[in-house]
Amino acid sequence: MSLSSIELFAGAGGLALGVERAGFNHIAVLERDPLACETLRANTCWPLFESDVREFDYGSVQPSIDILCGGPPCQPFSLGGKGRASLDLRDMFPESIRAVRALQPKAFLFENVKGLMREKTGPYLEYVRLQLRHPEISILSSESLHDHLARLEKHETSGSRSGLNYNIVIQCLDAADYGVPQRRERVFIAGFRDDIEAEWSFPLPTHSLDALLWSQWNSGSYWERHQLSKKFVPHHSRGQVRANSLRSAPNALPWLTVRDALIDLPDPQKNPRLAREYHQHQFIPGARTYVGHTGSLLDLPAKTLKAGVHGVPGGENMQVQPDGTVRYFSVRECARLQTFPDNYIFNCSWGQAVKQLGNAVPTTLAHILADSIAKILKSIYPKK
Repeated sequence: MSLSSIELFAGAGGLALGVERAGFNHIAVLERDPLACETLRANTCWPLFESDVREFDYGSVQPSIDILCGGPPCQPFSLGGKGRASLDLRDMFPESIRAVRALQPKAFLFENVKGLMREKTGPYLEYVRLQLRHPEISILSSESLHDHLARLEKHETSGSRSGLNYNIVIQCLDAADYGVPQRRERVFIAGFRDDIEAEWSFPLPTHSLDALLWSQWNSGSYWERHQLSKKFVPHHSRGQVRANSLRSAPNALPWLTVRDALIDLPDPQKNPRLAREYHQHQFIPGARTYVGHTGSLLDLPAKTLKAGVHGVPGGENMQVQPDGTVRYFSVRECARLQTFPDNYIFNCSWGQAVKQLGNAVPTTLAHILADSIAKILKSIYPKK
């Protein structure tokens, strides 16, 4: 069975990779950043459109696709930004809604930062939800956003099922709970066209902190796997206290850690010759800690990788060495933490590559979500 997809705001391709692995065939991949497009061309054979979505004609691609995906720019909702939402010119949710209206996909999946759900931007998220639920009720040239919202609310409460409608669920997921070696909380908006009568929910978490702590401080299997003797085991009192309170081994799998993700990569600072065997795995000098940015510990999932839109990526993109010093993650290490394959290359500077990776969806999480959607669509259209 062949499933079709269109990807908006593709960036480095993390979401698109996961969607492809779930069995979807990309018929159009849109990205306007030239460097990100170079990354996509170097690694994929997807039909790439180096285009601003605001200028793209959806009539040029086949109608009635199976899934529409994308991660609209996060700056209007980022906790590090001003949270101006619809007042920010970078807000591309209107374009995502336009794509839904034009393509009428059976399903869609959009990703954005956790800040989209904070109190300041929460009302805008509800406005986006109503527009995605009823994409044909588009804003009129004579309408304000408040008038449009009121019209959407009236349509919603009327119970009308006419026209194009989607059933939508929204949830904030932590990538670490799904086997990604990184704490990364992101909002996902999933929708199914209501005429296909899909019954779907977000996949349940498979990994947990408690399971990691059990493997470290109760069974000791974590340290055995990494061949660390007791004298080299770091002391984490809070983790040990929590582990001691657990009465039995959790059913979940352990969170994956930085040490897990980088287990077979040579240290680029200590072993530069061996590190050169991996693409863009060189030591980057200049790492330093500052308030709120102290790097990622080896025996926990990494902190959220950041794109560095406010300057050079800081403590979020560093690891804390066993001796307490810090160094930047290499591009290859960042790719590992975002679960990109080792043969995925970035032909650009460290800063530009980290920016692309910091904006990406971890491919493992993308695959899990897209696969669950694919199974629903295949069960409804088994002979497609």
